[in-house]
Amino acid sequence: MTVSNPISTSQLAVAGLHPLASLTSAEYDAIRGIVEQVPEFAESSRFAYVGLEEPAKSDYLAWTTGDGPKPDRQARVWLLNVSTGLSLDLVVSLSSNSVITSVEIDGSTGRLPILDSEMGKVMALLAEDEAWKNALAPRGLVPADVVVIALPAGNFGFEDEAGKRVVRCLAFKQNHPKDHPWAHPVDGLSAYVDVVGSAVIKVLDVHEFEVPVESGNYDDPQVQGPPLQGLKPITITQPEGASFAVDGEHVTWANWKLRIGFDVREGLLLHQVTFTDQGVDRPIMYRGSISEMVVPYGDPSPSRFWQNYFDAGEIIYGRLTNSLALGCDCVGEIKYFDGVFADETGVPRVIPNAICMHEEDYGTLWKHTDPFTGAQEVRRSRRLVISFFTNVGNYDYGFFWYLYLDGTIECEAKLTGILFTSAYPGDGEDGEKYPFASEVAPGLGAPYHQHLFNARLDLNIDGSANVVNEIDAVRLPISSTNPYGNGFTKSVTPIVSEKVSGRESDGSRGRVWQIASTETSNRLGLPRSYVLHPMDGPTLMADSASSVSERAAFATKHLFVTQYDRDERYASGDFVTNSPGGQGIPAFIDGDAPLIGEDVVLWHTFGLTHFPRAEDWPIMPVDYAKFSLRPYNFFDKNPTLNVPASATKGHCDGDDGSNGHSGCETGRS
Repeated sequence: MTVSNPISTSQLAVAGLHPLASLTSAEYDAIRGIVEQVPEFAESSRFAYVGLEEPAKSDYLAWTTGDGPKPDRQARVWLLNVSTGLSLDLVVSLSSNSVITSVEIDGSTGRLPILDSEMGKVMALLAEDEAWKNALAPRGLVPADVVVIALPAGNFGFEDEAGKRVVRCLAFKQNHPKDHPWAHPVDGLSAYVDVVGSAVIKVLDVHEFEVPVESGNYDDPQVQGPPLQGLKPITITQPEGASFAVDGEHVTWANWKLRIGFDVREGLLLHQVTFTDQGVDRPIMYRGSISEMVVPYGDPSPSRFWQNYFDAGEIIYGRLTNSLALGCDCVGEIKYFDGVFADETGVPRVIPNAICMHEEDYGTLWKHTDPFTGAQEVRRSRRLVISFFTNVGNYDYGFFWYLYLDGTIECEAKLTGILFTSAYPGDGEDGEKYPFASEVAPGLGAPYHQHLFNARLDLNIDGSANVVNEIDAVRLPISSTNPYGNGFTKSVTPIVSEKVSGRESDGSRGRVWQIASTETSNRLGLPRSYVLHPMDGPTLMADSASSVSERAAFATKHLFVTQYDRDERYASGDFVTNSPGGQGIPAFIDGDAPLIGEDVVLWHTFGLTHFPRAEDWPIMPVDYAKFSLRPYNFFDKNPTLNVPASATKGHCDGDDGSNGHSGCETGRS
């Protein structure tokens, strides 16, 4: 990351910016200048979040059709006084250089995200704390031997934490500056810290486990072993360049048009996704993002029962976005987009190459060899890939959006990095394995956990009047209408209102959710629609009465549906840190708004339930979680009939049986 050059507010060309354009460095400078003038601003004030306050959809669409003025350019700012805890939720106008609203956050329903500076403060506090030092001493350790990880505390109703901004801490031994500490957990020991009060609430020393000693330094040649031989280079080439066109953040590729954005909380954003069909740009998705994610751990031991992290809402993971490297993170003809955000002091920071966009060959699009006509036709598929990677402590997450030639949209999370570790307690006297963690190296445990992502999908299928139907495959018994028992059909159940919108996937029924226009039909009279295909897997595994179930209510179902509301952006609510629960989805659906023929938003939870294995250590090969949106009678026929055949330039297997390669091979990943 590099600090951008400051630009004076007088240089702002607010009027020339698209209403959905990501905030610029100059705008962040202007925002800082506006906020510094509010009476509550102090030397100890920090910017916990700054992001674009997107206009209401109705205002934006009215502007695009010429029926309304251009929406005001606004930003939302969360301001935290790290000395007093005073927290403000501000909306500022960049057009008038003024504060529009200022609301004090009392913390009863949640607090502002954890800051980097607070994590450093906690480590310094513990280094001087006598109880902490006394707990380390029997283990042969001093504070300088360990790194302390300050983690979101959740909310368990503990009286000594009421009204406080709390984090919980675990320690890992680090043998030298290049040593990966995750291999050496100092288990059985934890600390609870009041960050604003600069006080250690308690140190819990429940058991003295041996610190695992085996190295986890996956980047050490001694650990890696001899390099694998025989892998020859794969080169991706596009001699005529990429097929997409880019104008600022606006992208055109094949029949697709969309805007790409970056937000420090949500990371990569997609706006205004349309597909050109017979010369008409047809709307599909107004806005798509990962609104929240939670990583709940399943070890109920006294040192770890509280482990569950909301990496978007509590950590603001967009600020941890990686700068992507050509040939490593992305290959081929690449277009990069920088990510810009405001740091804790309000100063704009630039993450070079935060977002990567490229094309990939994706194998066969369609193919048929006809036995009657002798026709042999094949077309190759390709997809547009838009991605970013973020590192949240031990884990690394890549979020990839794919657009396909046939109108399919896919979102995929790639999970890699390092397991969050513990000491492995050993087997029981009866030989039973410890039921809440895997042993991944001698004495080293990895607690069972989940990664649950929530995609906020503001869909506009041929407009804003939509309905969501649950479609199940249905077996039919033998009957007079099904005498041989081979018949089966489908059931279509409309989701009529918000309170009944919580749904779970069911692979045994092939369950999908159809988002259909209530106003347009294709040439056969069928509603134009898209279908959400979920990835089958468990919802949140924690008990329904648990704290994390209250706080991550979005993850208790695979799907919720709400009527569009500009203020409903995050599945767990705006303020997640130390929240008691009840915010986000439970509050959004409480009004039970009708959903038939309305402007609907889908909140889809997908992810992985992870029982770690030996192969996940010392670094985890990528695992995947995804969902897709596929057109279902959205078109009148296959929209890829006009995709040209690939030009073959030799390089195929010779007539003599010699080996070769296809001239149209561009690589598939």
